[in-house]
Amino acid sequence: MLGGLVGGFFAGEFYGQQQRNIAAPRILERALVGGGRLRMANREGLGQACRVSIHPSAVVHPEARLHPTVTVGPLAVIDGHVEVGEGCRVGAMVHLTGHTRIGARNVFHTGCVMGGEPQDLKFKDGPTRLRIGDENVFREHVTVHRANSEAEDTRIGSGGLYMAGAHIGHNSQVGDRVIIANGALLGGHVVVEDRAFISGNCLVHQFVRVGSLALMQGGSAISKDLPPFCISRGDNSISGLNVIGLRRAGITSEVRLELRRIFHALFRSGRSWAASVEGAGLEVRSEWGKWMVDFVRESRRGVLTIRSKRRESDESE
Repeated sequence: MLGGLVGGFFAGEFYGQQQRNIAAPRILERALVGGGRLRMANREGLGQACRVSIHPSAVVHPEARLHPTVTVGPLAVIDGHVEVGEGCRVGAMVHLTGHTRIGARNVFHTGCVMGGEPQDLKFKDGPTRLRIGDENVFREHVTVHRANSEAEDTRIGSGGLYMAGAHIGHNSQVGDRVIIANGALLGGHVVVEDRAFISGNCLVHQFVRVGSLALMQGGSAISKDLPPFCISRGDNSISGLNVIGLRRAGITSEVRLELRRIFHALFRSGRSWAASVEGAGLEVRSEWGKWMVDFVRESRRGVLTIRSKRRESDESE
């Protein structure tokens, strides 16, 4: 019934926020059509009409919570433990399932599946979770799986673009303003930091970390960590600094030169790895440099290496 869909928002809590002086039964209009299917709900008496618009062919569980500004397209399915925030658009044939909480102004294009069961043989069912931030765009047939245990959520940040056919595995942690292009695949427990760019058809092995403002060139495949501000090319190979990305992010020329010195200390010094990391630490002058060196020091899987001996053009100023 309608009270289960949007009444939960007005009656008390939505994302833990209290809604005061609003009595759901008095401000919601119940509009049920053939077979008890919900079509829309109106919020009245608050200055401006606010409507949940649900296509007649969509299937929405009575216990799902939708903000009054949500729109749901044809043949979409929203299961009972799902919460959808303000201004979200749920397109045709989208499936929102699991214990999934979605923030504001997200757009789900045709065929997306959010919160599906993890592809993990150890998973034995349970109320595992997916959390999605605000203002993301999920293009056609993107899949994001919920966690494989209650100890940890799968998390997607805010402001990201996830292009057609991309997959994010269970327990992954994806930051803000991330771009994942068509057909890219992230295994379980992957960490992608803010503003990383993963190009089309890239493969990221489970438990791998991709650093902030890093770039994976199209078709890259990595099973080791990609440090912040760096570019991966081919299989487990690093090719230079993402200078264009650093410039677009507003990183100053002084900091870019510092990062270049750190890069050379790590990957071009010819010394042992321990000595290279120590030398890179001596080049740190800013929080950006510290971020890069700390990331490398904390790596458990190891980091990518340079295979080509020629000078990497991506790094030039």
